[in-house]
Amino acid sequence: MVRSYDFKLFSEYPVTLFSFTGQCINDLNTGLLQKRVPRGLEMSIELPEAKILADQMNIELKGKCIKSYRLRDCEKLQKIGFINKDTQSFDQLVNREVESVTSRGNAIRLKLDEEMNIILSPEYGGEIFYHSHVTMVPEKFHLRIDFSDKTALTARFTSMGGMMVLKDAELMNSYVFKRDFNPAILSPVEEDFTFERFSKLLAHNNRALKAVLVGKDAVLVGLSNSAFQDIIYRAKLHPKRKASELNLNEQKALYNSVKLVVRERLRLNGKNQFLDLYQNQGHYISTMGPNMRKKNCPVCGSPIQELSLGGGKVFVCPKCQV
Repeated sequence: MVRSYDFKLFSEYPVTLFSFTGQCINDLNTGLLQKRVPRGLEMSIELPEAKILADQMNIELKGKCIKSYRLRDCEKLQKIGFINKDTQSFDQLVNREVESVTSRGNAIRLKLDEEMNIILSPEYGGEIFYHSHVTMVPEKFHLRIDFSDKTALTARFTSMGGMMVLKDAELMNSYVFKRDFNPAILSPVEEDFTFERFSKLLAHNNRALKAVLVGKDAVLVGLSNSAFQDIIYRAKLHPKRKASELNLNEQKALYNSVKLVVRERLRLNGKNQFLDLYQNQGHYISTMGPNMRKKNCPVCGSPIQELSLGGGKVFVCPKCQV
């Protein structure tokens, strides 16, 4: 096994591009993205991007047989518990066939035959790429899977997130799987995410909106700080508001904003820092977030404020968001 210590920690990159029209929907037909933004390692992978990757992987990998694998530079991931303690667990992948690839929340599940699974969670930064031939595989990766047809898959992660090989009976031992594939927690892309259910979860929740929408105790899966800032800006809500204090119209605005942000990120192939399975760049630009640092609100012209909230930075318009 090849090992070197080139592991780096990345944070959200401050994007300088911005577009705002109508209902805050991005119109990217103006050529704003001609200049390439930083690679996908520098952004969090949230529900939309995880779903894009999973859907593409399901098309490309379904039915393929795993010939071999390689792990590289995984020591730090292993120390923080984001890869199997015993890396020989990956030996179980050899000669296994991919039956399906699905996602829920920020997690991706590759279901293999013989009750085997690979759980990938690049939620705090990472790249998962498909290579049409093994000769095209890059030098840097944490996991490389070669298939019998000479195609390959590589995954590289930064910060929190990782990869686990688990049998069906072991899935509930995975924090990531148990958190994101829990059917009791709503997903914004599933049919049971209705306003009625969402409203009930908000009405008796006496926590700040960030704690309600982001984190291990959130009422939804798949949203991180990046999506949160975008959503509450569109809903014109201040991040320190408590969920239980929202009136009916504010609840509806929040619900519609969640649906809109997720739908638009899916439609535009993810955020503009994201690279999909084929290394195609996404086209969605957040209406609020680090990209608005030291800028003015495009609606009212007020200077954007930067707050520390819930263990991270949150950017807010002090006039529009109340």
